[in-house]
Amino acid sequence: MATSFLVHEKIWFDKFKYDDAERKFYEQMNGPVPVSSRQSANTSSSSGPSGDHSELVTRISNLEAENQSLRSVIQDLQLTISKLEIRLCALEKCSPSHRSLAPQTQHVSPMQKVELPTTSPAKKAATPAEDDEDDDIDLFGSDNEEEDKEAARLREERLRQYAEKKAKKPGLIAKSSILLDVKPWDDETDMAKLEECVRSIQLDGLVWGGSKLVPVGYGIRKLQIQCVVEDDKVGTDILEEEITKFEDYVQSVDIAAFNKI
Repeated sequence: MATSFLVHEKIWFDKFKYDDAERKFYEQMNGPVPVSSRQSANTSSSSGPSGDHSELVTRISNLEAENQSLRSVIQDLQLTISKLEIRLCALEKCSPSHRSLAPQTQHVSPMQKVELPTTSPAKKAATPAEDDEDDDIDLFGSDNEEEDKEAARLREERLRQYAEKKAKKPGLIAKSSILLDVKPWDDETDMAKLEECVRSIQLDGLVWGGSKLVPVGYGIRKLQIQCVVEDDKVGTDILEEEITKFEDYVQSVDIAAFNKI
C-alpha cells in the first residue's frame, strides 16, 4: 500500500542526480569552475547584511563632513555681511558732510527791457505833408502805359501761336487688329479669286495683312485673313457688309479675333 501511494505522489527523489549531470555538462562546455570563485560567491551571499551596514556608516560619515563644511561657509558669509553693514553705516554718517561740499548755484538777474527811442512830435507832424506830396507824384507815366500794352500784345500773340501748334499736333489714333474667317459655298469655290475679291475692298483706315487657308471639313477650306482698322473710320459691320457683297464666292463672314492696338 505504501509503495503504491508513493507512485502517485509528485516528489523528486533523485534531484541531486540531475544537478550533478547539469554541472558536469556545463563544466565540459566552459571548463571546471575554480574553487576560489565558489568561495567568494558563498561569502558574498553570507555576508550581505554586514556589507550593507558598513556602506550606510560610510555614507553617514560623508554627510557629516559635508555638513561641517557648509557650516564653515555660512559662518564666513555671515562675517562678510556684518562687515558690509558696518561700512554702509559709516558711509551714511558721512553723507551730510559730502552734501555740504556741493557748489552753490549763482543767481542770475532777469534781463532788463530796453525801450526804443520814440520819434519826435515834429517828425510826426511832418508826415501828413509828406504823404500829400507823394500823392501828387505820378509814378507811372505815358511811357509805362505803352510798355504795358506792348507786353499784353506779345503775350496774346504767343498764346495764339501755342493754340495753333497744339491744334495741328495729331492726336492718338485708336486702332484694332481683326482676324476674319471668310467661308465659301462649297469645295469647288475658287479660293484665290475669293481672296482677290476681299483684298479689292479699299477703305480709309483699312490695311489688309496676311492670310491663309484653313481646312474646315469635307474638302472645304475657309479664308482666314488679318486686317488693321482705325476705330473711328472702319467698323466690323462695314467690313462684313462689303465682303458679303461677293455673293458668288462668300457664304458668311465671322470675326475670329479682335484685339485693340
